[in-house]
Amino acid sequence: MSAAGRTLRAVIVDDEAPARSLLREYLAAHSEVEILAECVNGFEAVKVISEQTPDLVFLDVQMPKLDGFEVLELLEKPPAVVFVTAYDEYALRAFEVHAVDYVLKPVARERLDEALAQVRARLGGEARPAPSPAALAAAARPPGQFLERLLVRDGAKVHVIPVERVDWIEAQDDYVAIHAAGRSHLKPQTLAELAAGLDPARFVRIHRSYLLNVERLARLERYAKDSHVAILTDGKQLPVSRAGFARLKELS
Repeated sequence: MSAAGRTLRAVIVDDEAPARSLLREYLAAHSEVEILAECVNGFEAVKVISEQTPDLVFLDVQMPKLDGFEVLELLEKPPAVVFVTAYDEYALRAFEVHAVDYVLKPVARERLDEALAQVRARLGGEARPAPSPAALAAAARPPGQFLERLLVRDGAKVHVIPVERVDWIEAQDDYVAIHAAGRSHLKPQTLAELAAGLDPARFVRIHRSYLLNVERLARLERYAKDSHVAILTDGKQLPVSRAGFARLKELS
């Protein structure tokens, strides 16, 4: 079935009831759009979108707990997205993560019609690759700002880890193991991608497989001629390469 004739299964995500109501009213004029659900926060959105796999999501940017970009970061296969927000400063970042359209509040009926036309065109054409979690996380931050928290999905749960609680991060193939407060969380992302979003004054790549929060470093000990070991405040030992040792010395 062509995009013009297919049913568009949609989810509305917005923490404001009047905004959801207006979208629902305007979408009622489009018989091809089926509203599967309405979500009032980002956590609910991640659960509903993952379970119902809609074709389209109307997504607010600024919401409590998780913002719109963070919702997308936690989805394995993000659907077509139309951002609906009162703030125009997120537009560039929205299109960097392949949003179909960016509609400003208060939403006009004609503008929503245009957005739906864009969705049909996108779904009827060649699929674009979904952006990586790293790209989505980067898009959520203003330029020059580092990550303040890490998001990890664990089944139906979402763990929100403040970066100051992270002790160290370990590369595991295409995943990273985030060690924080005595627990480990596995996230589908490379160590290099995650490191790019963290403050280099706090997190140092001490080895090709390890990223260390330097606030957890108790001392360095020589292990061999060209290598050292980092002793953390909890007694954990991590290998330090020659390049990693040089990076740590630069901070001292």
